[in-house]
Amino acid sequence: MIENPEDRRKAASSYIESVGGKLHGFWYAFGEHDGWNLWEAPDNVSMASVVLAIGAGGALSSCETTVLLSVEETMDALSRAKSIRYRRPGT
Repeated sequence: MIENPEDRRKAASSYIESVGGKLHGFWYAFGEHDGWNLWEAPDNVSMASVVLAIGAGGALSSCETTVLLSVEETMDALSRAKSIRYRRPGT
């Protein structure tokens, strides 16, 4: 990148769009990770396929993904949790 600087946002957009997703943000950073992307994918398998393809290309030394839930999905999960009969250990 130093010898041939390239804005990778366009490439990143094309990868996620190829599975029906969208790039919402692309940043470089200092710290544990050198870059951050906010991508929306139609499902987890589609997102995994993009991450696997990029990782197989050798451009990443590490990668971490976080699945986000919408407020509606969280409300659904909270509602479903009511029916689970959880028992604490030792009780």
